[in-house]
Amino acid sequence: MTKITTLIHCKDTSGIIASVTSFIHKNHGNIVYIDQHVDRQNGIFFMRSESEFSGDNFELVKFKSEFKSSIAQIYKMKWHMHSDDYRPKMAIFVSKYDHCLYDILGRYNSGELKVDIPFILSNHPDLKPIADAFKIPFHHIAYTKEISEAAQKKQLELLEEHQIDFIVLARYMQIVPNTLIERYQNKIINIHHSFLPAFVGAKPYHSAYKRGVKIIGATSHYVTEELDAGPIIEQDVTRVTHAHSIEDMVAKGRDLEKIVLARGIKLHVDRKTMVYNNKTIIFS
Repeated sequence: MTKITTLIHCKDTSGIIASVTSFIHKNHGNIVYIDQHVDRQNGIFFMRSESEFSGDNFELVKFKSEFKSSIAQIYKMKWHMHSDDYRPKMAIFVSKYDHCLYDILGRYNSGELKVDIPFILSNHPDLKPIADAFKIPFHHIAYTKEISEAAQKKQLELLEEHQIDFIVLARYMQIVPNTLIERYQNKIINIHHSFLPAFVGAKPYHSAYKRGVKIIGATSHYVTEELDAGPIIEQDVTRVTHAHSIEDMVAKGRDLEKIVLARGIKLHVDRKTMVYNNKTIIFS
């Protein structure tokens, strides 16, 4: 049994769903999930489907080629097809905070995240023992203004050598260079705190504590050239009161960061995210 996930978006017009489903049926496929959304303001149609194909005669390359010529080109679609047999290769970038890294590796070890992790990369050596404990290669690439070009080159070489599909910034405290962002467009996932109101700087929890905030949160998003302004994948919040100390708020914030980042990764791995005009469509 081969399971194929298809993501498409194009200008909205009549007949798209009928054409796609008829094509799958003609190729002896069984649709087990289908969902669609129309952005009426921009006139754009979005769809995600999962189809199963039994037997040994199914050829994904041929199926893609026929879909392109008989469906995609007619509707001028932007589309992707993915086989569930393929495990995406995920690189993890970290600095010194370990809470997100531990959470990701725990989920990976339990089989919750259907990915391969060829390596963990850091601009500091501090978290190498964690990588060693999980038996994942660790690469320390120092990153300063003076050696930034050399560091970027090493990063790209490592990513290309291992044929990385996407990158997770598990509290990587370094601005990602444009060379990486261009190479991995909508394939770099970041996590950061997000307060209502927002507090910037090195100690956001301390600032929030002083202002007596009542809600703290976390946001997972794709990385763009504009800092912390990429398409949002997942968010969550939790309430706090005057009775919570700074330490309490940091602990609650880190719990949220772990959960929201893990949800964002899973949505990406499960091919449930689509990006259009710096906004995400998240399918159920």
